[in-house]
Amino acid sequence: MKYWDDILGNQVLMSAVTGWMVAQVLKTLIDLALNRNFNPERLVGSGGMPSSHSSTVCALTTAASYRYGPGSFEFAVCFVLSMIVMYDAMGVRRETGRQAKLLNSILLENPLKLKGELIQETLKEYVGHTPLQVAAGALLGILLALFMAQYY
Repeated sequence: MKYWDDILGNQVLMSAVTGWMVAQVLKTLIDLALNRNFNPERLVGSGGMPSSHSSTVCALTTAASYRYGPGSFEFAVCFVLSMIVMYDAMGVRRETGRQAKLLNSILLENPLKLKGELIQETLKEYVGHTPLQVAAGALLGILLALFMAQYY
């Protein structure tokens, strides 16, 4: 049982996991409110509001800063990781989603046959984030980590 006590007692890890979980639940609820239908993929999928990637890494970074200090090696690694993840979410992954949307519309009008078989699969369009979604996720992660720091 010491193993699980160590994991559950790890403020940095639990802040990051909580950041991801809360963002995914919020994303699902927002999608439900906007589209008036429950999409279970939203509970684990990427893309949407708020960014769970940003929430996770910002909770991780904030907890590392709180636990080890802003001058620590741990904080530095988390901070650099956060910048890379958030930049990627707004850049490469966002463009990938836009391209998938375009390709899906093209394939809808002109179905593709490969070796005589009709390809029906659509590409995943929710992969990246707008700057607002990333900022909302970042703020959520920071606030969750600060809240959790009061109880660890």
